[in-house]
Amino acid sequence: MRTAQRILAALAMVATIGVVPLVASAQDEEGPTFYLVTHGNPSDPYWVLVNDAALQAGEDLGATVNVSFSSNDNAVQLENLNAAIAAEPDGIGISSPETGLFVDEVAAAKEAGIPVVFLDTDDPTTARDAYVGADLHLLGTTWANYLVDLGIGEGDYVWMPVEFPGAAYQVLATEGIASVFDPLGVEYDVFDANYDPALSLSNMTDYLTANADEVDAIIGLGDLVMTNIRPAFDAAGIEPGSIPVVGWGGTLETAQEVKDGYVNAAIWGYPDASGYDSVVLLYKAATGFSIGYDIPTQTLYDASTADKYIDLASN
Repeated sequence: MRTAQRILAALAMVATIGVVPLVASAQDEEGPTFYLVTHGNPSDPYWVLVNDAALQAGEDLGATVNVSFSSNDNAVQLENLNAAIAAEPDGIGISSPETGLFVDEVAAAKEAGIPVVFLDTDDPTTARDAYVGADLHLLGTTWANYLVDLGIGEGDYVWMPVEFPGAAYQVLATEGIASVFDPLGVEYDVFDANYDPALSLSNMTDYLTANADEVDAIIGLGDLVMTNIRPAFDAAGIEPGSIPVVGWGGTLETAQEVKDGYVNAAIWGYPDASGYDSVVLLYKAATGFSIGYDIPTQTLYDASTADKYIDLASN
């Protein structure tokens, strides 16, 4: 209990189931039980960090934490979420693959007295209690403005690969990008790289091999596609730094790409915070504390600060 109290005090001071088998859990039979129902892929480096941090929070707080993954299969995630609600846990965390998808389920959970915290990707159209993760619209404007500051302007073409076109994280970030690029006449296109690691790398390499001369800049809209920048550039014969690249940077691979000049700047989304702090908020709600506030988790870093994020990703 002392550990739990220290964690709650520290937080106050600064302001993952194909169908239920459980993919991972941290357990203490005497403590509360939480379910994190995510749209992530368990092999995605970002979601590995989220999962590990959530389980660590459960261990630190003496709680059972069950994390599930659906690999962006909405039907599977919906089934997982309904199973979690039926289990009547002390709290549920959800990542949103699509705005508005889980409005009814969140309402049902709240009616049953189950606190709900969104993590990684928000859906403010629901009655959720809190959110831990990045402001995706702000992310988009941050990336776009960075490229504009580098000289991207009217008539230039920005290539934007992503793992899942149409997913909430892509749609919301692209809205932010459009708010900057459209008035300036910058052209851009979302490219379906695929979520399979090998296929995404192959698709990105093939595109760059055929079209590198037409690409003025790149925005990587997901962590997986950003890890492909170095191998795709090398395979396509593109020199590091010759095409400006910004995007997500929540993995060791991308942090190293930033340091080595393949990526100009990247967003660290604190995936450990999405996992850990969402469990902390659920714990607070389950033990009588008030929640209802959001925890933003994002910062832009470049080569001058990349070592910090290499260390974070390594640990």
